[in-house]
Amino acid sequence: MKYMVFVLVSLLYMETSSATALTYSDTTPLSTAKMATDYMNRIGVLPQSIWWPKVKPASYVENIKNNITHPLSIYEGAVTDFCSYAAFSYLILHDNPLGYARFMMEVYMYGSAGLGKAKFNPSNAVRMAAGMLRFKGRLDICPADQLWFLTLADEFKGYLNMFDRNYLPGGEGNLWASTNYAKFNRMIRRVLNYEVETKGSDIVRPIIPDVYGYLAERLKTGTVVLFVNNTFLYKKNHTMLILGLPTHFIILEDMSIANNLITITYWDYGCKTRRQMTPHFLSKILFGISHCTIKTSHEN
Repeated sequence: MKYMVFVLVSLLYMETSSATALTYSDTTPLSTAKMATDYMNRIGVLPQSIWWPKVKPASYVENIKNNITHPLSIYEGAVTDFCSYAAFSYLILHDNPLGYARFMMEVYMYGSAGLGKAKFNPSNAVRMAAGMLRFKGRLDICPADQLWFLTLADEFKGYLNMFDRNYLPGGEGNLWASTNYAKFNRMIRRVLNYEVETKGSDIVRPIIPDVYGYLAERLKTGTVVLFVNNTFLYKKNHTMLILGLPTHFIILEDMSIANNLITITYWDYGCKTRRQMTPHFLSKILFGISHCTIKTSHEN
């Protein structure tokens, strides 16, 4: 009985609140944190899902509410390959938290759900794993994040996942969860419906004569995601470079330049970080730039 009441209340609220978000045929869905919080506050007591037996409802709801009110805190976990899904989460939690909240409720209740142009039907192995990941740092106590990351990884595949398509225990830390550059951009376009301008690839760096000018200009009009070599990004000695490949997605939030040193502020690992480097070093670690802008009308 409680389950039916919950479903009816949720559906009713979804109908009444949808008018305040963009609903045009080819726009980026937008909402506010208040809309998402109001939606979550109307849910009441969430029953245990038969689809996600290891995900406790009270902790699940608390995790979702925290992501809505503190979107910068979402954390990919230690020893995982979830960084792309955390960067992806940054976008939806900032621009459409209500869409995120609705999806999380629907997939928990029914075991599958749609978001954007994608239909998510997580495998049984994923549904049994969510809520049970351990030794992943703060991710251990974030069941909603576990469910969300595992579901995204289960649905979207790229060439890195070709030989490891089915989740097995430990898959969150190997090729099953990995994301190549094209797959990441496809996720953003298909699920979130952003306009995405891209430069770069998994192997060849983009050729940009003025990398600072290019990035600074794009920061003015959208969200900028950088695909970088994480090993070099965290090296203490930024003058020593060897051949490397991209391993990590970060969100560029701000940058400045003085005395031929670029200072970047970026979101990564659940918090903001500031680094200083030369334009040459930035060009060396940078393999991909995704400039994500909101669609406001249909363009033929």
